Amino acid sequence: MRIEIPLLCLLLSLPAQAAGDPKLGKPLHDKQCVACHVKSQGGDGSGMYTRKPRLINNAVALGQRVATCSAQTNAGWFPEDEANVAAWLNQTYYKFK
Repeated sequence: MRIEIPLLCLLLSLPAQAAGDPKLGKPLHDKQCVACHVKSQGGDGSGMYTRKPRLINNAVALGQRVATCSAQTNAGWFPEDEANVAAWLNQTYYKFK
């Protein structure tokens, strides 16, 4: 039974790290993320992704950050929505493989 819990946690984390569709992620990002990022970073909010030092250094961390922000803002996103936003952010700013 102890093995089942870590396996379940791993399986639940996979969708947020799975490849998403950037075209579906951009409108979600624009609706839910931009206002908060403008408030904290100024300008158009993109400084959240381009600041130095960069806090997100790989695709897994990006997926986790998107999921965290989704939960903190009560975005109501499904894991596939989070994957789509992460895919758009990756395509636009991060370029992780």
